[in-house]
This record gives sequence, C-alpha cells and structure tokens, in this order.
Amino acid sequence: MPLGGGNKCGCCQKTVYFAEEVQCEGRSFHRSCFLCMVCRKCLDSTTVAVHENEVYCKACYGKKYGPKGYGYGAGAGTLSMDKGESLGIKPVEPQEHRPTNNPNTSKFAQKFGSSDKCPRCSKAVYAAEKVIGAGNAWHRGCFRCAKCGKGLESTTLADKDGEIYCKGCYAKNFGPKGFGYGQGAGALSHTK
Repeated sequence: MPLGGGNKCGCCQKTVYFAEEVQCEGRSFHRSCFLCMVCRKCLDSTTVAVHENEVYCKACYGKKYGPKGYGYGAGAGTLSMDKGESLGIKPVEPQEHRPTNNPNTSKFAQKFGSSDKCPRCSKAVYAAEKVIGAGNAWHRGCFRCAKCGKGLESTTLADKDGEIYCKGCYAKNFGPKGFGYGQGAGALSHTK
C-alpha cells in the first residue's frame, strides 16, 4: 500500500480507500468506477468478465470476444443483426467460395466422403443408408428380392449375376429342376 492512503484505482488512477475498495484480479477499483467498459453498468463478482486489464459485464464480453453466429450472445431464440461496430469489432466480409482441386485419398474420405452406386437404382449410396450384400452397396429400400420384392437380410440373401433374391425365389428360379424337386421332403416317387 503506497504512502498516504490506499491503492490506485484501475480505472481513474486515483487513490482507493478501504471503505470504497472493490478488488478484481489483484487490482483495486472505486465502487463507482467498477463499470463495464462498453455499457457502463455497475459490476460485481458475479457479472464481471476481464479481458487484458479491461472489465466488462458478461453480456458485452460475450458480444465482443465470444463466439459469433446464430444463437450466440443474445440468448436462446434471439437473432441480432448487430455486427458489433459499437464495440469496436470490424465486420469480416465472407470470401468467395473456391472448391479445392486437391483429391483427398485418405481412408476417411474414401469411406465417408465418396459414395458407391446402388446396383438397383444407380444412385449414390452414402454411409448412413448403406447395406452391403452380394459384394455391393445398396440402399436399405433397394435391398429387396428382385422377383417378389421381399426385404432381405444377410441370412435370407442369395445372389446370382449381381442381382439379389430371397432364398425361396432363388430356389424356384435357379435351383434344380425336374420331377420331385420343390415339393418337399418325401415327395420323390419312383414308378416302374
């Protein structure tokens, strides 16, 4: 404590006596000088935010130094068109989008960034809708029997020439043919 009284105020640089002292981050302030640098609201220990020896209320600190964009700084459901010029913030103009010409060959990009073609509809199949069967990627909706349209699973799948079938349709169309086949056990009869 300097000779002749108290510490110097962090705002007005005058002597702060014990009865009127407020301390913040090792600095002393007069109660009347402990104000937000922007909106001049009185501060206390629950509303103060410090940035490089400057004191702000939490709202002004958030607007000036917090994240920018929809939903930030003004509470939920509030959209403000204030760009912060009054706080000394210089608005940044967005630059023109330029696509990259750098082909990314990482495994992540190959797995999630690129897409396979569905053999049934020939449209792109993305990771969230991908079902693998018969060595190809299919949409969930396209992963059906080519004959009867029944939805398939890995246990009910049979494939032939790149097309998928349920086991019943596969047996009827591609299974063994002739007398006695496809009628169930014990149906084969021998006649002389």
